[in-house]
Amino acid sequence: MKLSNSYFFTLRENAKDEDSVSSNLLVRAGMIKKLANGIYMILPMGKKVLEKVEYIVRDEMDKHGCQELLMPALIPEDVYVSSGRRESFGSNMFALKDRYNKPYVLGPTHEELFAITAAMDGKSWKDFPYNLYQIQTKYRDETRPRYGLIRVREFIMKDAYTFDKDEAGLDVAYANMYDAYNKIFDRMGLNYKIVRADTGVMGGLLSEEYQAISSIGEDIVVGCEGCDFSSNEEITEVVDTLQDDTAQELPLEKIYTPNAGTIEAVSSFLGKEPKDFVKTLIYCADGKLVAFVLPGERELNETKASKLLGALELTLADAEQVKEATGARIGFAGPVGLNIPIYMDRQVAHKKNFIVGANEDDHHYKNVNLKDFTPTAVADLTEVMEGDICPKCGQKLTFEHGIEVGNLFKLGTKYSQAMNLLYLDQNNKLEPVWMGSYGIGLERCMAAVADQYHDENGLMWPDDLAPFRAGIVIVNMKDEQQVEQANKFYEYAKSQGMDLLLDDRNERAGVKFKDMELIGIPHRFTFGKGVAQGKVEYVLRKTGEKVEVAIEDLPALLNKIYNR
Repeated sequence: MKLSNSYFFTLRENAKDEDSVSSNLLVRAGMIKKLANGIYMILPMGKKVLEKVEYIVRDEMDKHGCQELLMPALIPEDVYVSSGRRESFGSNMFALKDRYNKPYVLGPTHEELFAITAAMDGKSWKDFPYNLYQIQTKYRDETRPRYGLIRVREFIMKDAYTFDKDEAGLDVAYANMYDAYNKIFDRMGLNYKIVRADTGVMGGLLSEEYQAISSIGEDIVVGCEGCDFSSNEEITEVVDTLQDDTAQELPLEKIYTPNAGTIEAVSSFLGKEPKDFVKTLIYCADGKLVAFVLPGERELNETKASKLLGALELTLADAEQVKEATGARIGFAGPVGLNIPIYMDRQVAHKKNFIVGANEDDHHYKNVNLKDFTPTAVADLTEVMEGDICPKCGQKLTFEHGIEVGNLFKLGTKYSQAMNLLYLDQNNKLEPVWMGSYGIGLERCMAAVADQYHDENGLMWPDDLAPFRAGIVIVNMKDEQQVEQANKFYEYAKSQGMDLLLDDRNERAGVKFKDMELIGIPHRFTFGKGVAQGKVEYVLRKTGEKVEVAIEDLPALLNKIYNR
C-alpha cells in the first residue's frame, strides 16, 4: 500500500478520552476512533490488524475440524425466554421492537441459536460429534465501558459450539478446542495464563479463561509461588487456616460507639484491630434482604455469595433497606437478634469474643460468640487475598491482572434440555445432546497484544499481527534514484505476494520514521542517501538494530522476513 494515495493519519499527542495505554496508542496510530462510549470505528490500518487476528483464529478453527457459519445478530426475544436466560441478562441485553410490536434483542451470545441449528441435524446418535463456529458481532449494554476495546458495547467474537452424544464425547471435544486455543494465542505472541473461572450466566459444568497478563486487566489472575495453580479471583477458595480459639467465652456486652460506623472507626475507638471484628453486610438478593457475616479484615466475594443463594441479582442494600433490616443506620448491623437469613463465612466459626454491630445507632456488641446467633448457612464467602494459602500445595498465592481474551465452557445438557435438543440413542431412547461453548474476543486480542507490545515510541506488533510486516521509507521524494529504487523494490515485493507499506508522502523523513514506529511496522527499509552507493538501511523495530544492506541482497532478506 502506498501512503500517498491512502486514507492514513496519526496523532502526535495523547488521546484525551482514552483510559489505557493500548487504546491511546491505537487511536494515535489511526487504527481506531471512538464514536460513543463503548463504541469504536475500526479504521483501515486497524482493520488490517484485526484481519490478521481473524486469520489466525479461523485457520486454527478449520484445522481442528470446525465448520463455519453465520448467525443473525437480530434475534426474537422469545429465544432467550425459552432458555431461561432473558432474565439473567436483564438490562445488559439491547432490546427493541419491530413495526409489528414484536420484541427482538441484539444477540449478546448465541448458544440458543446454535442449539436450534443442531436440532436440524441431530436426530440420531450417528449424527455426532460435530463442531460449528462463527465470527460475528455481539452486543452488550455494559454498565461501564472502558479501556478502549477491552470493554465495549459492540464487539466481534468467534464463538464455537461442540455437540456430542455423551459426556465422554464432550471431554474429547473440549480437549480439542483447548489445543486450538493454545495454538491461537501462541501464534499471536500473547503472554497468557489459563485459569479456572465462574460459569456465570452461561452455566454448565466447567469454565476456563485465557487471561492475557496486563496492568490494566480487570480480572485478578491468582497464581502460586510453589505450584502451577491458576484461578480467577472470583472463584478461588480461601483456605480455612484459622485455628479454633480456645479462649474462654466472655459475657456479651453492649458498648457505646458514637459515630463509629466503619471497621476502621470502631477499631480506632476501641483500640482493636480489624481481625477482632466480624462485620455484617446487608444485601438484596432477588428482592429479599439477607445478611453476610465475615471476618472484619475480609471482603465479601459476591460471586460465591450469589452461587450459594442461587441469586440472579445481588446488590448491596441501600440506607433505607439497611434501616428496615436492622433498625439502625449503615455501619451498625450485626447478626445478634437479626431477623433475616444470615450467611456466615466459615472462618468466623473459629472466632470467639468478637465485636459486631448491635443493630442500634452508635452501639456495638463485644464478646460475641456463635451461641449468640444462628446462621442459615456457613460457607467460603470471602475474597481471596494475595499471600493467602494455595488450596493445592499450601504455598503463598500471588496476584496478576489479566484481560480475558478467550473462554471455554463445558455446558453439558443445560441448553439442550431447555431448547429440547434431543437425539435417539442406540436403544431408541431420547437423550439430551452434550454441548460445549468456546469464545474469543477478536478486538480484545488486538488490544491485549497492543498492551503487551509497545514502547515509548508506539506499537510493536509481532510479525504475524502487524498491519504490514515491512515498510519502505523514501527519505527524499525529490531524489529520483531513491524514488525509483524504492518503487522497484515495492513492485518486486507485490509480485511475490508480499504486502508492504510504502511511505511515499511529501513529508520530512523524521515524520515518516515516527509514523512507522507509532503504527508498529516490525521491519523498515530506508531508501536514503546510501542508495547512490547501492545501499539501503534496514531497521528492526523490536530492537532498534540498524544495518546496511546491498540493494541486490534485499530480495533474500525480504524472503527471510516473510518466511519464504
